[in-house]
Amino acid sequence: MARRGTVVTAVALLGLVGVYVRALAFTPPDRAQGLAQKIFYVHAPVAWAALLAFAITGLVSLLYLVLRDRKLDLIAAASAEVGVAFGIAMLTTGPIWGKPIWGTWWTWDARLTFTLIIFLLFVGYLVLRGALTDFDVRARFSAVLGIMAIVLVPFIHVTVYWFRTLHPKPVLLKPDAPSMPGTMLATLLISVGVFTVLYIGFTMQRYALAVLRDVREEETAGAIP
Repeated sequence: MARRGTVVTAVALLGLVGVYVRALAFTPPDRAQGLAQKIFYVHAPVAWAALLAFAITGLVSLLYLVLRDRKLDLIAAASAEVGVAFGIAMLTTGPIWGKPIWGTWWTWDARLTFTLIIFLLFVGYLVLRGALTDFDVRARFSAVLGIMAIVLVPFIHVTVYWFRTLHPKPVLLKPDAPSMPGTMLATLLISVGVFTVLYIGFTMQRYALAVLRDVREEETAGAIP
C-alpha cells in the first residue's frame, strides 16, 4: 500500500507541475482580477480536496460505527490527516487571493467562518486521537467528531446561496452551465483532478503508516507481561 501510494503521489505531483505551467503560461488572466486570479487554480482545487477528505472521513466514520472494522477507523484517520494538511493550504491561499481582490486578508462571512470551523474541528479530531490510547474509545470518539463533517461539508457549499458573502459563488456546481471561459475551465478541471489524485496518494501512504503503527502497538502491548 505504501509503495502504491508513493507512485500515485509522484504522478500527482508531476501533474501539479503541469497544472501550474498551464495556469501561468497558457491560461489567460481574468479580465477583472488580473494576475491575482491565477491563485484560483490552486485555492479552489485544494479546497475541494480538503472538503473531500473531511467528507470521506465522516462517511467512513459512520461505517465504522456500524461495522466496527478497525481498518475503517484507520482510513478515516488517514483521510482526516490529509484533510488538515490540505486545509492549511486552503486557508493560506484564500487570504492571499482575497487581499488584492477584497482589500482584506479575512472577513467573517459565512463561507470563510464555517470553513475555519470544520478545519478546527478536524484539528481537534487529530488532537483527540493523539490523547487517547485505548483503541476502542479512541475510534468511537473520533468517529463521532468525524461524522459531523457529513453535515458541515454540504452546508459550507450552500452558505454562498443562503447568506450574504464576499466569497464568490461556485463556478462548477451550479444549476446552469459553469460560468468560465473554456480555457480557464479546462485548467480548473485538470487541477481538481490532480488534487483528487494527490489526496488519494497521500491517504494511501498515511493509511499504510497507520497500519504499521497499529501492528507495532499490538506487538508492544503483547510483549508487556
